[in-house]
Amino acid sequence: MISSDSRLSDSQIITSRRALLRGLAIAPVAASAIGSPSGGALSALHQRYNDEPAGLVRTKEGRSISRFRYHNAERWMTTLEADFLIEPRHAKGALHQAGFVTQQALCADLLDMGFSDAWNARHIKQDIAKALAYANACGFGNDCPDMARLAAVLSPYWKWGYHYHDWEEDRPRTGGFIPATITPLVRALVDRVHDVTGHPRPKGCQRRLQEARS
Repeated sequence: MISSDSRLSDSQIITSRRALLRGLAIAPVAASAIGSPSGGALSALHQRYNDEPAGLVRTKEGRSISRFRYHNAERWMTTLEADFLIEPRHAKGALHQAGFVTQQALCADLLDMGFSDAWNARHIKQDIAKALAYANACGFGNDCPDMARLAAVLSPYWKWGYHYHDWEEDRPRTGGFIPATITPLVRALVDRVHDVTGHPRPKGCQRRLQEARS
């Protein structure tokens, strides 16, 4: 993860990330052999979570699945933004949907870096905080404290899809998040995935974004 004191600019991070990806596309290698600062960070995360090492190998199939996951995130992000306008105060539904969007977006980033879909399914599952940690270890560059806090609240995001009225004492804590604070954080994360992966936005998405921001 890049500290706030030594953080590269967004353009430098994206340029460096894409240069690394171009190199991997030409000569796929194992994660331990990549000449980048991510190797040590990945090893530390493997030990922290007791995960099997992830071999980073970029393939056309992985890139295609990555784009599919990113497009999924964008489409459901549009729904999340629309639902916020209808139900601006109800956090539980927003958190469940935000969890799905961020999981899809972060897995798109990891797939683009060379993590396999099977590894993600086995080790990431619905743990948003873990997915964000792995992405940042590979140069994703999202060091927003509020996003890190939201990721912890979301994890695992399946819990927000259940009804808790029968056991109030076990109700998950929202961390004070409401749709008005959830939506911009998730939108920024999805935009970041678009930037670092270079995936095109789904058809019609760019127009909707321009209309929403005008």
